[in-house]
Amino acid sequence: MIEKVKKALFDLTSAVQARKLYSKEHPEYSKNIENAYKKIKNILNEKDKLIIGIIDDELTWENEILFDVSRKVKSLLTYLQGRNIEKIKFFLPLEQRELDSFVLFLSIPVKEHAEDVQKYLIEKGIKNIQAGKIKALSETEKTGGRLASLNELYETAFKNSVELTRESITKILNNKEIDYLDLRFHISTLIEHYAGNYNETDHLISLKNQDFPVFIHQLNVSVLSMYFASELGLSRDRVIDIGISALFHDIGETAAGKKTENDDNESGGPESSETEDYGTAGSKILLGYRNSLGILPAVVAFEHPLILDKACPGVKYPAEPHLASRIISICDIYDKLFQKHLFDEFFSFEDIFKNMTEKKKYSFDPELVDRFFEIMGVWPIGTIVLLNDQRIGYVKKVNKKDKFRPVIKILSPESKKGMTDLSKERKKIKILKSLNPLGEGKKYSDLMKSE
Repeated sequence: MIEKVKKALFDLTSAVQARKLYSKEHPEYSKNIENAYKKIKNILNEKDKLIIGIIDDELTWENEILFDVSRKVKSLLTYLQGRNIEKIKFFLPLEQRELDSFVLFLSIPVKEHAEDVQKYLIEKGIKNIQAGKIKALSETEKTGGRLASLNELYETAFKNSVELTRESITKILNNKEIDYLDLRFHISTLIEHYAGNYNETDHLISLKNQDFPVFIHQLNVSVLSMYFASELGLSRDRVIDIGISALFHDIGETAAGKKTENDDNESGGPESSETEDYGTAGSKILLGYRNSLGILPAVVAFEHPLILDKACPGVKYPAEPHLASRIISICDIYDKLFQKHLFDEFFSFEDIFKNMTEKKKYSFDPELVDRFFEIMGVWPIGTIVLLNDQRIGYVKKVNKKDKFRPVIKILSPESKKGMTDLSKERKKIKILKSLNPLGEGKKYSDLMKSE
């Protein structure tokens, strides 16, 4: 019976992932939801009810902890926990319509779901599925504790995504199969968690202390590229394609580093000529995965080094680089400069802006660079800034019509707390400089988080 339960959970996970990515009528979703329903119904015909629990980030069934299942369905666990679900009960006579409605509930963004899960299910006519906390929430958990738990959840989701990025890149370097649907599901989830909050999330500030800084950089570029692409008006599917391509944009360089560490080539990974440039090497690797990933990651891997260095010997543009390559190249450099800003107190956001605008004439798409800073601002959301009248606050909203004059939430002095829109202030009030969140701006960073 336990193997039947495991298979049912795998199919349920696939159904949630497919519903997240496709319409209800899409063949991929139809196949997965039907498989999940059949497996759950077969279990119910033998057991009358199926109860799945979540304890300490592990799925449980009866007295069994399903360790192997939990590792493979991290994304589903994150989604259940984000909806305050610690237990799911399936009963007879379960209808496929009910399972379909439940899967739809799991696939919508957290901010759109109902506070009372069971009430939501009842309102949707779902009589044979129950879901919620193992114990009722206390009043404290319902109020102040909820936001903290969501922040922790998002941080966990990011760490899981770093691990997935590491696993995916490692598998490709070793010529192994990857789970494309799970990868696409994770990428789509990142859009909801971090879109527009590039400078606000703790994981970006703690990069220096992480075990896998290379993979965190790849993930940061993916998040930033998707946000930029979505703000440019690209479709959700195209945005996700760009996010996946961004994860692998530096795979040629990663492969070269791996080869240096393993000169005897015992890893069995793809080889490349010592004289082959990173772009060519990376595109060759990713062309081997075109049936699952599509062609775009290979295109981006080849083009983005050329955009950053147009003097690449022996290579000329046969045509304008793909829009995805141009977007990702901008975000790649921005994240590298952003990390330099975090750990170099003398390198500010003003320096990032100056560095990138000076290079735009020969390395980037000039119009795209201008659009990037219209969207991000010179000082992105969450940046701690010192005004020339000595007030200190952080950027609450970017003014797309004037990137130098955002909306600021004042933190200090206490007597002047509140919001100030620099675009409406008299012109002599302006940002003097940004404060490094790991240095002179740390106490204000802590104050900002406590609000």
